[in-house]
Amino acid sequence: NASRAMQNAGGVLEVMLKDVDLKSETRVGDELLKPGSYVKIAVADTGCGMDKEVLERIFEPFFTTRNVDEGTGLGLSVVHGIIKSHDGAIAVSSTPGEGTTFEIFLPKIGSVEIQEPEPSGQHAKEKEVILLVDDEEVMVDVTKQILDRLGYEVIAKTNSVDALEAFQDEPGKFDLVITDQVMPNMTGTQLAEKLISIRPDILIILCSGFPENVTPEQLESIGVKEFILKPITRQEIAKIIRRVLDKSAATA
Repeated sequence: NASRAMQNAGGVLEVMLKDVDLKSETRVGDELLKPGSYVKIAVADTGCGMDKEVLERIFEPFFTTRNVDEGTGLGLSVVHGIIKSHDGAIAVSSTPGEGTTFEIFLPKIGSVEIQEPEPSGQHAKEKEVILLVDDEEVMVDVTKQILDRLGYEVIAKTNSVDALEAFQDEPGKFDLVITDQVMPNMTGTQLAEKLISIRPDILIILCSGFPENVTPEQLESIGVKEFILKPITRQEIAKIIRRVLDKSAATA
């Protein structure tokens, strides 16, 4: 975002990191942080800046000032969700014509190496194929690595339309579909409806960082088997996948 803001006239980009001790509850952006030790990351540019109307909507999914072919506008909403899930906060200040500063606060922890235990009894059984759909390439790469290590065969798509075409070509190939909800062209629930219309018994897990976008009643009416709130750990996704697949096998 800073690079784009300075692409015409150039400018200065600063990235700063410092320890911060909050003595009392402190509001940062739309979050009220508890007292404690935090790490503050500040990213400041001398670009074009933003007006009040843009600032008020900057963390909304799909809100963007870019052209249609330059991005989906999901970057900052995803960043906001990840920071919030780590009990942190993000704030932004900007002046048109002068520049923008983002400040991120994350709780400070000691440098303890944590080895995540290997999920027990939650690996793939025989050859199980998963269609993975998410328009964020980073999320696709990370999730695919997790599923690969669990022994699943993963077909990954970063476009819901491409995912639908892959399913239409070989509907019997897939044991499970894991799809994000907030995507351009077609949302996860819209994709789920189309997949189920092609193959009513297909198992679908829906993922989202924004639980308010869907309701349990909506998911049940569509036929979605599970809902995963992002971010999720390796153990959690392994457990949910096995629960969905094993429950289906038991009732087959």
